[in-house]
Amino acid sequence: MTFFLTRARLPAFLRCCKIPFPRRHSSSDSTSYLPPPRLNYRSISENFVYKSTNALNRKAPLPSDAIKHVSRLYTEFKNLSTVLNAKRNARSMIGETIRRSASENDLQAKEAALKEAKGLKEEITEMEISCSRTSWYFLINEGALLELALTNYAMSVAIKYGFKPVTTPDIVRSDIARRCGFQPRDHEQQLMQSYHLQSSSPSSPELILAGTAEIPLAGMFANQIFPSTALPQKIVGIGHAFRAEAGARGADTRGLYRVHQFSKLELFAVTTAEESEAMMEEMRQVQESILNGLDLPIRILDMPTEELGASAYRKYDIEAWMPGRGAWGEVSSLSNCTDFQARRLHIRYHVELNKQNLFAHTLNGTAAAIPRLIVALIENGVEFNDAGEPVAIALPAVLKPYWLGVGSQNTVIKWKS
Repeated sequence: MTFFLTRARLPAFLRCCKIPFPRRHSSSDSTSYLPPPRLNYRSISENFVYKSTNALNRKAPLPSDAIKHVSRLYTEFKNLSTVLNAKRNARSMIGETIRRSASENDLQAKEAALKEAKGLKEEITEMEISCSRTSWYFLINEGALLELALTNYAMSVAIKYGFKPVTTPDIVRSDIARRCGFQPRDHEQQLMQSYHLQSSSPSSPELILAGTAEIPLAGMFANQIFPSTALPQKIVGIGHAFRAEAGARGADTRGLYRVHQFSKLELFAVTTAEESEAMMEEMRQVQESILNGLDLPIRILDMPTEELGASAYRKYDIEAWMPGRGAWGEVSSLSNCTDFQARRLHIRYHVELNKQNLFAHTLNGTAAAIPRLIVALIENGVEFNDAGEPVAIALPAVLKPYWLGVGSQNTVIKWKS
């Protein structure tokens, strides 16, 4: 049986609550969402030149095309809403056709109507997502406990392999990110890749939210010279990854697979040139150990050249089977950057024999991308009752020591033997 990870079919205890477009408040709405600001978007759209000039005169800290952009988005939203409402009306009419053909025993008409309804449903779902639902989420109850358990489990495995634990900052200098090799292939979309922070001081360095803990971890070693005997340096960092471009990739906008912010454990190593290939295999063993312990079906891909980023000399991707996608989904990656980052960050080591300072090699890999592991665990561990409704989640026993409230009653979590 294929289980599709959707809000409709997930029991309430594990729903990922994505933040919807702000909606109009009513007396019957008991949610915690605030009503949206009652801005006159029509006026902004029709008078954006005047509004832009007014903002400039008031020295408002807005980009030059910000109000024009609002106008453009409002126009797109109106057009999309018009089409969406038309499709909703068409769906209602098809529903009437299905009911009429069923009562008249017209199987051919019913089958054609059902096929058309299915296509409309998919189109409406995509358009409803476009009407500004974002890739932010909450994990509640067992969902929140699962994130904590996965984090501590993956950290414990990395520590057993000799990686030192580090907590990382979420804010980094954009210069460090560039030196690490975070250079989008589509340079026109570069501003969409990261969240940029605005400082009140013009002389302050440009800051961004870290796309991965790899960036601050690499920054830890910047402008340092290590004795060759002090290498390798192996660390596992826990932090948050921020991805501004998430949510613009079709079906990936739904669920936890591609989101704007997520918890992530990152392996990072600094080695001599001679040791980097062996370190890459050691780090892959750590990743496999974590995923095999979770009893997930996985496959390892040795990535071709066209799939390598700017910094990677060689790269592995590890994918887990996700029934909801009906396909394999990436849960981990591992890159050997050789001296690419070290030359840009001035990470070197001293060889006493010939008194030379050489550029080190750096490697990075995912220890645990928490939301994607949650998706894989739920979809591979869900249990159904006779009516086909999900009633429990069977989780691997390795997570039990890290689960808060193991002895609590009325839990829907089952532990595999």
